[in-house]
Amino acid sequence: MVNDPIGIFDSGLGGISVLSVAQKQLPKEDFIFLGDSKYNPYGTKTKEEITQRCLAICDWFVSQHVKAIVIACNTATSACVDLLRNRYDIPIIGMEPALKVACEIGPKQHIAVWATELTLKEQKFARLMDRFDDEHTIYRVPCPQLVRIVEEDQLDNESMIERVLTEYLHQSPKVDSIVLGCTHFLFYRNFLKKLLPEDVHLVDGNWGTIRHLEDILKQKGELNDQGGSIVWKNTDPSKIDLSKKLLKRMEEITWD
Repeated sequence: MVNDPIGIFDSGLGGISVLSVAQKQLPKEDFIFLGDSKYNPYGTKTKEEITQRCLAICDWFVSQHVKAIVIACNTATSACVDLLRNRYDIPIIGMEPALKVACEIGPKQHIAVWATELTLKEQKFARLMDRFDDEHTIYRVPCPQLVRIVEEDQLDNESMIERVLTEYLHQSPKVDSIVLGCTHFLFYRNFLKKLLPEDVHLVDGNWGTIRHLEDILKQKGELNDQGGSIVWKNTDPSKIDLSKKLLKRMEEITWD
């Protein structure tokens, strides 16, 4: 129904970057955000383990009568989005690294895709790369430390963050763009802007994902015009305060 909430979930707290965009784009919708911090990180788990977690979360969302579910996690999308879409009769919105967007910037692009190990080795990403790697040069850069820093509330440790980001930047030659292929990585946009030349683009899928959600709800006649709330849930309840802190931090992010 129109007044039913939208469920958004992530392996932990990175999906709050998606929630932030959703709240800006759809300010009259009600949201339930569920972080699976007890089982974080997903990027080092097996596909089967991730699938079981996603099924448990989506079953719970359905019991809460959500009208759509956003998988605010590239790793979870890679692992089981097709299975989830076949199982549930509500829209399931997934995420994948915004490689297509980066390739459309111009011909013969050099692109680094930053993501989790599982996202980069899954068939879903391999198929995505196959569409573009004849014309463009694409580098895979797994960045597990960037997930941990967000989850452990270390985003105020600027010297450590700059050191870690510099290490990842050195893993690929000069690039035209970096695809932020994990929702945790959006929290580093401002740091990266300071470290990168002005002509290097930072590309992510958050806005495109939420516009896609909006289009689907509009087609179904299910856009809400009188909500605006967020219900916070986490499999590790001690992470709720950090979740709210991260949502406020997203207000400081500079978008191109």
